[in-house]
Amino acid sequence: MTGLRARLHAAACSDTGPHRATNQDAAFTAPWGAAVADGVGGGPAGDLASATFVHRLAAGRLDGLEPVQLADSVRSANWDLRAHVERDPSLSGMATTFTGLFADRDGGVLLAHTGDSRAYRLRGSELTQMSRDDSLVQALVDQGLVSIAEAASHPRRNLITASLSGAERDAAVVTAFDAPVGDRWMLCSDGLTDYVPDADIRAILNGIGDAAAAAAACVALALDAGSRDNVTVVVCDVVDPALDSAGAFAQTSFYGSAATRYMEGLESA
Repeated sequence: MTGLRARLHAAACSDTGPHRATNQDAAFTAPWGAAVADGVGGGPAGDLASATFVHRLAAGRLDGLEPVQLADSVRSANWDLRAHVERDPSLSGMATTFTGLFADRDGGVLLAHTGDSRAYRLRGSELTQMSRDDSLVQALVDQGLVSIAEAASHPRRNLITASLSGAERDAAVVTAFDAPVGDRWMLCSDGLTDYVPDADIRAILNGIGDAAAAAAACVALALDAGSRDNVTVVVCDVVDPALDSAGAFAQTSFYGSAATRYMEGLESA
């Protein structure tokens, strides 16, 4: 352990894509954390669900937490979804996936996840998926009924088995990892991973040094590949904590529905 909290130089890019009327993805970046959320398709107000959750979570400034504290913060943000439904029953059923990366108190990072948005880590030149999809197809893979290659094009690959909807049973899996300077993490919605092979993602993350440019290149590649979904990519570089001593990366930024719907009056929705 370093004795200093990890610091992230993070940037994101989010695109509605040519086949969707609204962007149901939301994301935020900060020096202490970043997250992506994807409103569950087929339910009402997916853009509201993802934007509400991301803004409530980011407002807590989750810097230097223990796993149980992060799980509690996720639970509190999830309650905001329930509050919206209680005010407007027509929103019943709205839900969102969530994948977030946060600095812990011991110099590492905490990964929180539910749904089928993903987290990858590039360490050296090796890209590894660090999250496990909460999906029907992943369950079939785990049971040996479907191969990984078959899962990539399975017609029911978008059916998820866990999400955040304001229900008491909702939860995120929180896992701790070390965070040496030089690690690069990517968080993304399935608009990227359903259309772009991991090898192509690795080539971009390994070949483009700037986090914002790498995120934008991943989104562009997904759109070029014909993605029919919203596409959101967050790239987080673990940097020397001393670089943040003067607040070098102090700004919290929002993307996707967290930038648009919230600014159009999320709090009054």
